Amino acid sequence: MVSSTSQFAEVGRGVGRPKTPVAPTQVERGVVVFDLDGTILDDLGLISAVAADVMFQAFGTPEDEGRIHYLATTGMPFEAQLAQLYPTAPPALRAATARTFHQRKVTEAYSKAKPFPEVPKLLKRLGSHRWTLVVSTGSETEMAELLLEREGLRYWFEEVLGSAEGTKREHLAEYRRRYPGVPMFLVGDSRFDMEAAQSVPGVAPLGRASALPGWGLTPLDLQKWGARWADYTLAALPEVLSKLERPTSPSKEVGSRKGRPKR
Repeated sequence: MVSSTSQFAEVGRGVGRPKTPVAPTQVERGVVVFDLDGTILDDLGLISAVAADVMFQAFGTPEDEGRIHYLATTGMPFEAQLAQLYPTAPPALRAATARTFHQRKVTEAYSKAKPFPEVPKLLKRLGSHRWTLVVSTGSETEMAELLLEREGLRYWFEEVLGSAEGTKREHLAEYRRRYPGVPMFLVGDSRFDMEAAQSVPGVAPLGRASALPGWGLTPLDLQKWGARWADYTLAALPEVLSKLERPTSPSKEVGSRKGRPKR
């Protein structure tokens, strides 16, 4: 477990917050907060290709380089990624580039994106095990809702918070307020996700490792940034949650697979 969070947990703010406060609710077991892109949806390859072309068009960054830059800072809102990657660029240019990215992400990535193969069965299992499931995403809330509906997954989630409701850290704080006194886990796929979870008391980070051409985050990478458990697939998540919902000493942390995923 890392001792403190880096700038990744702090940067990037959404454009709003829930307008009507939701009263705290008692749930039966605990809460699992899922990231969307790269965690539920197998779409990082598609999105990173869009981001690379957008950055090339706007800033002249070679596409291979831009793709790696995007993947290295994924998990943050794209506006925050641009601010970090191009701090001297005119704000108006960064804003216009972000708008282009969000438009093209919908037409060129989300139109083709599908869930990871194990996700539908996983959500059904977690629901049957009485876990309360919610989503935290940097994408637009309405688009996230539509994607989940399209794939037949929206049924399993109690709530979806997106960019209009704030940053991931703010989402987690809001979920912690709404669901007090129970175990809460964030399942994500980036350093930003791991550190955002650690910045909110009572939230434990879990990770989906990834392997894309020229880029990868191993389980060990995610554990280095604070993940209590990580793997290339979430198929074992129900068993992992059953172990982690009971307090354990650091020496008894749940293990994870090491090395590259089988293809």
